[in-house]
Amino acid sequence: MKKADIEDYLQEGIYGSKETKPSERRRYLGTLRERVVLLLTKAQVMQETGLDELTDRMKENKDGKLLLNGEISYRFLSPYKDAAERNDIHHTTVSNQDIDTDVGAILTVDYAIEKEHIYVEPKKEREGKSDEGEGVIGFLKSLFKPSK
Repeated sequence: MKKADIEDYLQEGIYGSKETKPSERRRYLGTLRERVVLLLTKAQVMQETGLDELTDRMKENKDGKLLLNGEISYRFLSPYKDAAERNDIHHTTVSNQDIDTDVGAILTVDYAIEKEHIYVEPKKEREGKSDEGEGVIGFLKSLFKPSK
């Protein structure tokens, strides 16, 4: 055995096998950004904001798998697990206490797809209404409104 091979073997034994893009894998619950079909944040999972869009993507990607953040309570994850089972999508709960990520759920595939838009955009609840008159910002706008 060469000295470099022995050194690699020892390093792998001590620190574990080398992996590509470890920070990206920590952020995306063990997968890579290039494999993500759809991503939901923890807040979206708890509010069930992107469940319909996730279900649609599951129907389009039958070879996908759903990764769920184990830090989220089971009662919030239950509808997502049910949707995965209805669509024959494998789901896994990923628990890693050392990593702090805002990702709640990811639909992913085993190959690179390089999808540009992976986030679920929040729907505008109050379309057509202006922000004026609501909250602190509306109050400040009303104070500094030019007189006509």
